[in-house]
Amino acid sequence: MHIDHTTIRTDHLADTRDFFVKVFGLTEGPRPAAIARAIPGHWLYWKEAPLVHLIPASFYHDRTGQSPAEAIDHTAFFMEDYEGFRQHLKDLGIHFSPMDLPDIGERRIFLRTPAGILLETVFRTDNDISVPTQE
Repeated sequence: MHIDHTTIRTDHLADTRDFFVKVFGLTEGPRPAAIARAIPGHWLYWKEAPLVHLIPASFYHDRTGQSPAEAIDHTAFFMEDYEGFRQHLKDLGIHFSPMDLPDIGERRIFLRTPAGILLETVFRTDNDISVPTQE
């Protein structure tokens, strides 16, 4: 297991994108079709891999002051054995939400820590994942 990417939410998408490009030499790259259709933002790549995802601060978060607008939204961990991990979460009684991205050959599972911090797990596969599963 290793960290796959970090998602940052910001009210300053263009400035934040430009910062990561100038400071770290990242380049903007493609996003999966399902994500690009649903969520505005940018994926910034280091070499061939998307490392930093940028999304609008207010896209999924209310602005009542309960959480900071500019923040790390979540961190994703690259893992192996999608079905085994999924069953492990079921056995533990932990609620999760799957997301299949067939155009980039990934399956993802989102879950929250007891304190509510969003985590994502990423599994790369050559298997047919064209039919999303529901929990």
